[in-house]
Amino acid sequence: MTAVSSFRSTLSHAALGALAGLLAAFAALAVAELVAGLVRPPAGPVTVVGGAVIDRTPAAVKDFAIRTFGEDDKAVLQLGIVAVLALIAVALGILALSHRRAGAAGVLLFGVAGVVSALSRPDSTGAGDALPSVAGAVAGALTLYVLASKAVPVPADAGADGEGTAGWSRRSFLAAAGVTAAAATSAGALGRFFTGRQGQGAVASRASLILPAPASPAPAVPAGVQLKAPGITAFTTPNSDFYRVDTALTVPKVDAGSWRLRIHGRGVARPRTYTLDQLLARPLIERDITLTCVSNEVGGPYIGNARWLGVPLADLLKEAGVRPPSEGGTADQLVARSVDGMTLGSPVEDVMDGRDAILAVGMNGEPLPFDHGFPVRMLVPGLYGYVSACKWITDIELTTFDAYDPYWVKRNWARRAPIKTQARIDTPKPFGRPAAGTVTVAGVAWAQRRGITRVEVRIDEGPWQDADLAAQAPLDTWRQWSYRWNAATGGHTITVRATDGTGLVQTEQRARTIPDGASGWHSVFVTVP
Repeated sequence: MTAVSSFRSTLSHAALGALAGLLAAFAALAVAELVAGLVRPPAGPVTVVGGAVIDRTPAAVKDFAIRTFGEDDKAVLQLGIVAVLALIAVALGILALSHRRAGAAGVLLFGVAGVVSALSRPDSTGAGDALPSVAGAVAGALTLYVLASKAVPVPADAGADGEGTAGWSRRSFLAAAGVTAAAATSAGALGRFFTGRQGQGAVASRASLILPAPASPAPAVPAGVQLKAPGITAFTTPNSDFYRVDTALTVPKVDAGSWRLRIHGRGVARPRTYTLDQLLARPLIERDITLTCVSNEVGGPYIGNARWLGVPLADLLKEAGVRPPSEGGTADQLVARSVDGMTLGSPVEDVMDGRDAILAVGMNGEPLPFDHGFPVRMLVPGLYGYVSACKWITDIELTTFDAYDPYWVKRNWARRAPIKTQARIDTPKPFGRPAAGTVTVAGVAWAQRRGITRVEVRIDEGPWQDADLAAQAPLDTWRQWSYRWNAATGGHTITVRATDGTGLVQTEQRARTIPDGASGWHSVFVTVP
């Protein structure tokens, strides 16, 4: 055998090993998805390992992922996990050609990683969550062992089965590979079917939910809150366009009929548990509230305004015997827990100071979308979402800031996070090319709980000029503004700043989102031809 033919034979052998590894990984994931569909979909290995990666990722890296990939950050993470698994699978497949047991053992080690991740998740339900990773690992290890045994050298005179010149039992291997691929594809499809069936009850419960009329309707929105400026953000954000920032790789689908909310903890004289029907039977309030994510950079998109329907949270707390610290209460932090184990901490004083803190059941006239917390989520106006806007809420515990650090606080975000005064330019867009002459510069400004009283625009290093303000809606919402600019030819920098209802002018000092929200003036550069 010449050196060239020997190299080709080695390369062909390695390719078979790589294919064996990839098929073993495919089989492992497919079987795990099937078992997860039968047991509990959130216990699937990609989901639990992805969740573990998110939990252990530094806050700065998470912030980078949100800035870079936006709402696609979770898809990017899942693709990244699959890509890493594929590379490792290739390596294990090649190893298994000469050390079948070692290759199979490597697959089993990944099953151990999946088990550990599943059992350490905050929403783990116990040993059953380990089953998908165990089943997948065993299926993957057996698959790799069998396929590697099919890719063994055969005598040169092996005839048609060895295809003579190659020296490898290609036909036998490819037959086994084809069976493996077909079986894994079927298992994966069946897993997706069972996963879909588990969510059907939640989908049906949302479809059948009829929201009652509010006992306290939202105050009428004044005429003129929406400016007629092309390119400006709508005053009310449609549900389909509302931003989503959370750590859930798989959106929880909770059946409204089985959902429960527990209120307990320090200073709770009368612990309570509520069903959704019990909440809906109470007097509901309807309010326009603008939500802002702490990961929103200056000029960023992670802000939206909607009309929410829900139960006043302070009323539930008072009925449970809770008093705010200013009235002698022993708890200063409210910890909200989601069905996926996420924890958010809100100041009890803020929740009970008279603002419209609610447990929302409706959004823009319909039951909450699953992406936004169906069946119930929490909202506290004036606070960034990570300390106030728990989605898929299922538990409220009264405690203290000294006694407990919620999820994001453990990752170096601030314990208390009032929303900062900000303004954003919506139009013209960065690096736009508006025509010379009158150009409408427009956008939104917000300072929830304080309101916006003034917006100023500056062209290049010129003087600040007052913008025209849209009508003032409730103080918990953003406010639109516009400015007519006589644009001259050349490159120009447009900058905006806002003043809130306390007289505080938005700071020029730039700060990143960590630890308590971004600050600084938003500006865009445009070229006028």
